[in-house]
Amino acid sequence: VQLQASGGGLVQAGESLRLSCVASGNIVEITDMAWYRQAPGKQRELVASIQVSSGQNTDYADSVKGRFAIARDSAKNVLYLHMTGLNVGDTAVYYCWARIRDRASYSIRPYWGQGAQVTVSS
Repeated sequence: VQLQASGGGLVQAGESLRLSCVASGNIVEITDMAWYRQAPGKQRELVASIQVSSGQNTDYADSVKGRFAIARDSAKNVLYLHMTGLNVGDTAVYYCWARIRDRASYSIRPYWGQGAQVTVSS
């Protein structure tokens, strides 16, 4: 099982960006997905989450509410993060995360993507 993130880049303050994360491999089911971010010198923090197993409930960090939107294409196992009104404080490496049941072990385990750099200039 792999998570592959893409869509990062350099943008100016106020602009928008969309991150994507594709889950691939021998997947039986995905129960939860999320985006985390880690800025230089700071701890990794939860940005947004979506609970696939409970009706697509979403949750957001206070710092991104109203600006970011998490969404999932269940047919393609793709997770998105639509980011608008970006500011310098959003600069970080963004990681996708998912809790996945794989065919080999049939157990549910957490997986991390490799990270996508988002840099916002003022």
